[in-house]
Amino acid sequence: MWGTFILVLFGCGGIAQVSLSKNSPNSPDGFGYGDWQSINWAFGLGLMLGVYVAGDSGAYLNPAVTLTSCMLRKLPWRRLPMYMVAQILGAFIAAGVVYANYINAINAVEGHNVRTVTGPNATAGIFATYPTSDLDGVKASQFFEQFIASAVLNFVIFAMQDDSNKGQFVASGAWFPLGLFFLMFGIGSCFGWQTGFAINLARDFGPRLMSYCVGYGSEVWSAGNYYFWIPMVAPFGGCLFGGALYDLFIYTGESPINQPWFGLGQLINPKKAIQQRLQRQKEEGLV
Repeated sequence: MWGTFILVLFGCGGIAQVSLSKNSPNSPDGFGYGDWQSINWAFGLGLMLGVYVAGDSGAYLNPAVTLTSCMLRKLPWRRLPMYMVAQILGAFIAAGVVYANYINAINAVEGHNVRTVTGPNATAGIFATYPTSDLDGVKASQFFEQFIASAVLNFVIFAMQDDSNKGQFVASGAWFPLGLFFLMFGIGSCFGWQTGFAINLARDFGPRLMSYCVGYGSEVWSAGNYYFWIPMVAPFGGCLFGGALYDLFIYTGESPINQPWFGLGQLINPKKAIQQRLQRQKEEGLV
C-alpha cells in the first residue's frame, strides 16, 4: 500500500505542479514549473522510491505485474487479492493527499468548487488518465498503446530480475529500483502522450475514484467515450504477454512456458501440480 502510495504521490504530484503552474509569473521563465519530461521524471522517481519502500513484501505496485508473477514466477496466489486491494487503496489515498495539497491552485485555475473533466481549464487529468482528442472513441488504438506499454514493462522487469541472463551486468539486487526508474521514464517518454501511460489498474482507478468522490462527477467514467476501462483491463493482457514473451525466448528458469508442452500437461492432473507448487513455495520460503 505504501509503495503504491509513493508511486502515485510523486506521479500525480508532478502532473499537478506542471499543469497548474502553466504561465505562472512566479516561475523562473514565466512559463511554469516543468513540462512533459518533468512528469516522466516524477513517475520514474515515484516507482523507484516506492519499490524501496515496499521491498520487504516483494515491491508489487501494479496488479497486472502481480498477476503475471503469480502465473509465471510462483508468487503465491493468495497474495493477489490482498495486494490488489492494498495497491488500489494506496493510490486512492495518495490522490487525496495531492488534491488536498493543490486544492487552492485547482480553485485558481477552475474556479471555487468548480471541477471539470474536459475543457480548457479541466484538472481531472491530474489524477486519472484520459485519451487525446484524436483517440476519442478509437478503442483499438487506446487499448493497443496500454497493451504494448504494459508488455514492455513486464518484459524488462523479468529481464532485470533474471540473474541467469545478467552476463556482466547486475540485473537485480540494489540496482533493480534504479533500473525501474529508467524503465518508467522511457515508457512515459515513448508511449505516454496519447493515453497517459497508466499501465496500472491501481494507479488509474484509485485516483479516478478519488476524483469522483471530491466532485469531478460521473464524467470521470464517461469521458473519452468511456475510456476508463482501458487502463483497468489492457495492462493485465499486456503484462502477461510481455512476461510470456520473455519466458518463451530468453528465460531458462522454472516457468510454465518452459515445461513440456508449455505446461499444458499439468491440466491433466491439476491437484498434483498445485501440491508441487505449494511444496516448492514452502521450500523457498514463499508464504
